[in-house]
Amino acid sequence: MRNLSCDELVSLLGRWSGGRGALYLLLAARLRTLIDEGRIAPGTTLPTDRALALALAVGRSTIISAYDVLRQEQRIVRRQGSGTQVADNRAPLVPAGSDGALNTLFLHLLEPPDDIVQLSCAAPTEPPPELLAAYRRALDRFGDHPGEDIGYHPAGLGELRSAIARVYTERGVPTGPEQVMITTGAQQGLALITTTFLAAGNGVVCESPSYPGALELFRDIGAVISAAECGPDGLDHAEFLRLLADERVQLGYLIPTHQNPTGSVLPPLVRRRIVRRAAELGVPLVEDETLAELGFDGTTPVPLAGYAPDGEIFTVGSLSKLVWGGLRVGWIRGPASRIARLARVKALHDMGGPVLAQRAVLELLPSLPALRARRAAELRQRHDRLREQLAEKLPSWSPHPVTGGQALWVRLPHGSASAFAQIALREGIAVLPGPGFDVHGGGDDHLRMPLLGGPAELTAVVDRLAAAWDRFSRSAVRGIS
Repeated sequence: MRNLSCDELVSLLGRWSGGRGALYLLLAARLRTLIDEGRIAPGTTLPTDRALALALAVGRSTIISAYDVLRQEQRIVRRQGSGTQVADNRAPLVPAGSDGALNTLFLHLLEPPDDIVQLSCAAPTEPPPELLAAYRRALDRFGDHPGEDIGYHPAGLGELRSAIARVYTERGVPTGPEQVMITTGAQQGLALITTTFLAAGNGVVCESPSYPGALELFRDIGAVISAAECGPDGLDHAEFLRLLADERVQLGYLIPTHQNPTGSVLPPLVRRRIVRRAAELGVPLVEDETLAELGFDGTTPVPLAGYAPDGEIFTVGSLSKLVWGGLRVGWIRGPASRIARLARVKALHDMGGPVLAQRAVLELLPSLPALRARRAAELRQRHDRLREQLAEKLPSWSPHPVTGGQALWVRLPHGSASAFAQIALREGIAVLPGPGFDVHGGGDDHLRMPLLGGPAELTAVVDRLAAAWDRFSRSAVRGIS
């Protein structure tokens, strides 16, 4: 028998209130699906009425009514003194031990399309014309060398590996093609590094808050995560260095440029100190450069690997944030021996990424400087517009300005960001509250706000958020009932 916490259940529920109809019926329908699919196992104890009402920002009567519907359907059992449990007369449809829990970020991606405005993912919403033209050129040249390529390239297309190596060399990090591996996006790169070089019980040091996709990978493998605080003004690097010295630590993970979600940038001196100390301790570093090219001024700092080109540093990058999320091409730059090992692991998973997409990236590379400049100008305008709208309509919120990236890290003046996210969902807006980014589930006074859409769209989004905040604030004053 297992007790399901409110946080776990809220993650499983996802966008439960995004449909039409009474809230208790929408909640009952989502719980019914989770129980019938085995995502909530038989015998599981569900949260109490009061606790779940607070977590979902609804009246207690909504929870009682939803539970009552499921009780009448014999999907749950309600006993005085024993709480609410999923009926044990249903065989689970998922393997034992799999609770189906996912970070809210990924749960939103798995939800079916609906009318909810997605502020949960900050990637560009449509491919730029340069990408379409690159695919056309790649397709035209696809058959230039018939019979010379069977299409399997576990480490990536040789020409693309060489091209990425040249990019790093031009950035001041001497790199050969044998030090580069092409991946299906940065997420696969992080996953391969995690599964290859970490085991259950190993320590990982990172920032907090940090990228949820990395945190979930570390948790999934059973790593022990410790974190140094990171805010808009930067990382507590002294704490990071202290944690790095723990004998259990096998990996350090950092987003040094336009950190996700705070937007901070590590100064050169701090980068040098971290690289030097990690080398002294023999701890490999993973630097996530997914957002590194999104500086509003068009500049990109020297990566951590620039301070130790031959060191144990894995630099992970991709084009999903600069170009388009659907372009699933990323890479890892690292020591040649480590890259060779990662390529062997990748071969077991997929035999190599799509060749046409990699050839399209080759065609796209000459267009990237112009595309990057346009994207930077676009993000700067959105950044300024969003802060302007928030200052006008939600003046009590605290959105710290950033110098690049694609989101604002916003501190709320009071209340729970998780509870507010539930009310925002009922206003048609899906936002990501702070606990999804925090190593220990804290940060419930923050939201991540992506820089998406034009001026009119941003205005409309802030209008809805303001309506949700007014509703949330009024409910906090009188108490949710």
